[in-house]
Amino acid sequence: MDQEEGLKALDNIVTQFNTYEDFLDSQITTVDLYYLEDETLARQLVELGYRGTGERVKREDFEARKAAIEISRLAERAQQKTLTSAGKDLQDNFLMALAMREEDNRNGKLSSVIFIRDRNSYGQEISGYIDYAHRLKTEDFEIYFSGKKRLLPRTTDISFYNWDADIAVCNSSPNYQVIADNPEGLLFRYKRDRKILNVDPKAQPGDNSTRIPIPTELYIQAVIFDHISRRKT
Repeated sequence: MDQEEGLKALDNIVTQFNTYEDFLDSQITTVDLYYLEDETLARQLVELGYRGTGERVKREDFEARKAAIEISRLAERAQQKTLTSAGKDLQDNFLMALAMREEDNRNGKLSSVIFIRDRNSYGQEISGYIDYAHRLKTEDFEIYFSGKKRLLPRTTDISFYNWDADIAVCNSSPNYQVIADNPEGLLFRYKRDRKILNVDPKAQPGDNSTRIPIPTELYIQAVIFDHISRRKT
């Protein structure tokens, strides 16, 4: 039996039995108990490989693999619990794009800035830039991924503009410093590596950054800027 087959066989045993003692008991026959007259002794003989109806499995191998499987199970459950997009039937390109980026924005591998232009509940045209990672930490995105509510810019985001009321607001976030007095337009400086993100559609977005327009039926316009930090954390 090669290593891969051996590991697979061990996994089958570990998932089948709750404890190592349960596994040992499964290897003991009624004949063994008849002659030995001692269940503990019978278990010891199976553990040493002198008795048993199947492959010998060491206690330390069983318990180590059992712990590894449990850790993997808990990690998967935690990830599913953390990722609010998990298991959702997402139909629109915008929501699918957010779902693809959710995990990396949560763990810091990626920083995405979302531009949205649409109308609010009063029919006013609004637009703004959203620090996706920051909003994920401060808000439950379940309502957005489930389709109960649309994600829209707020006055607390890194940039917000109400075209009808002529209200403009900029706020630095834990991830971005807003540079609003730039003569060529709005800029964001990513605080981790100090790189500039240029959101001007006619300009390059900057080092390690990309600009991706998202075709969507949810908004008049949606664009996602992705920035990958090269600074070691």
